[in-house]
Amino acid sequence: MSTVTAKQKVEFGDFQTPPGLAREVCRLLAHSDLSPSSILEPTCGKGAFLDAALQAFPGTTAVRGFDCNPDHVRVSQAAVLDHPGARVEQGDFFRVNWDDVLFELPDPILVVGNPPWVTNAAVGSLRGANLPHKANIDGLRGIEALTGRSNFDISEWMLRETMRWLDGRVGVMAVLCKTAVARKVLYFSWSKLAQIESAAVYRINAIQEFGASVDACLLVVRLKPGSRTRECDVYETLRSATPLSRFGMREDRLVADLEAYDRLSFLYCDGLVGWRSGVKHDCSRVFELSGKQGALINGFGEQVSIEADVVFPLLKSSDVAHGREPRKFVLIPHRSMTESPQDLERRAPLAWKYLLSYSDILSKRGSSIYRKRPPFSIFGIGRYSLTAWKVAISGLYKNLRFSRRGPYDGRPIAFDDTCYLFPCDSEEECDVLYELVTSSAATEFWLSLVFWDSKRPITAKLLNLLDLAVLAKKLDRWTPVARRLSERQLIRYTDQGHQAMLFGELPAECHGT
Repeated sequence: MSTVTAKQKVEFGDFQTPPGLAREVCRLLAHSDLSPSSILEPTCGKGAFLDAALQAFPGTTAVRGFDCNPDHVRVSQAAVLDHPGARVEQGDFFRVNWDDVLFELPDPILVVGNPPWVTNAAVGSLRGANLPHKANIDGLRGIEALTGRSNFDISEWMLRETMRWLDGRVGVMAVLCKTAVARKVLYFSWSKLAQIESAAVYRINAIQEFGASVDACLLVVRLKPGSRTRECDVYETLRSATPLSRFGMREDRLVADLEAYDRLSFLYCDGLVGWRSGVKHDCSRVFELSGKQGALINGFGEQVSIEADVVFPLLKSSDVAHGREPRKFVLIPHRSMTESPQDLERRAPLAWKYLLSYSDILSKRGSSIYRKRPPFSIFGIGRYSLTAWKVAISGLYKNLRFSRRGPYDGRPIAFDDTCYLFPCDSEEECDVLYELVTSSAATEFWLSLVFWDSKRPITAKLLNLLDLAVLAKKLDRWTPVARRLSERQLIRYTDQGHQAMLFGELPAECHGT
């Protein structure tokens, strides 16, 4: 593949649907009592879905296909040549007047296809133009945009638009997409009170079908005026007869397993703050140190001589997930967000001199969150960070494995920002907390909310939805220690505002807000 062709494939998310998969999808739709009067494929590619849909629904009176690639259009036109009611033309999804197109198509209408699997960030990195008009339709705060929440899949925007066209019509949207995209589109539509009659997700093997290592599915949404369903059945495969589970909305929350959540929703409480993110520094070669033969070595392979008071054993996500002891150390230049790293010059001059020697590198840290902070600042740091005892969990691994941690060689353990921790004032508190969070009730509650296909399935926001006081009473463990732990969920640290950005790792569609 040439460089230009490869760039275009990425920019346009050009993963053509295998004809066999298109036929299987259309057979599934045909067996579900669907009988469309018209069919529309807004990004028809080489026509696999158009051809399959025409075979599955021969009585359809109007069929329209669009694609921005003229070569694909010619292939699609050949595929529907024998169907007089079918028409394929060149058209850019972001520029076609879809309201006019839909006006000419009779109900029931079937919108089918495989929109591009690419994010706006990927397109932007290639200086591509295959993007919708930019608008903050989700009302994201500035800090959420800076920390990545404004990055989105192009297909998500397209499917939101498709749902807008179909609102108030009788029809079905059946599309292949990432599972996370399907969930976000449904969450958005449910939040906007779209007139959805039913929704279903059928998992597909994206590696087998497209050679893409993503969690993907067929999303089928039926729309009918007056309907207000806010639940979605999840099927293991396209051939599954019964759903594996159901996700959907409860109040304003998106819930992964409705049955489990309905049983355990009494444990839910929003606004708690006990669980915190670990240390965020964005420059491991400077801040993270390895111990070799009694010496500290940084990421450049250089020996570091600094005060022991600013060095702490460090656990990263993989260490927590696999139960390992610390293999590295981390330099902590300040103990809270109100303390300036510049105080190091007085209390730890060697550490200050060390950081000064790498000031050029540290000043180039990519995240905008450092721009208005003093030099050498880190985030995810406060009184909770360096307590002697903690319960912690990795945010990256797809399991609820908690780790009970005490001092290491007499020093409190620090965690990196892919981990979440709950601070404890004593070993007894740590034991009680560990017992509570590993109970079957806590596990089932969190599992009812977590979506494992998310980039970071476990977050502080998710963990903070469980009310320890209610849990302890339910388990008959309401002791003075449990009371102290539950009170800690209510503490608002003075640096709370500085830490807020670390709690927005995932879009609001995950974990209930």
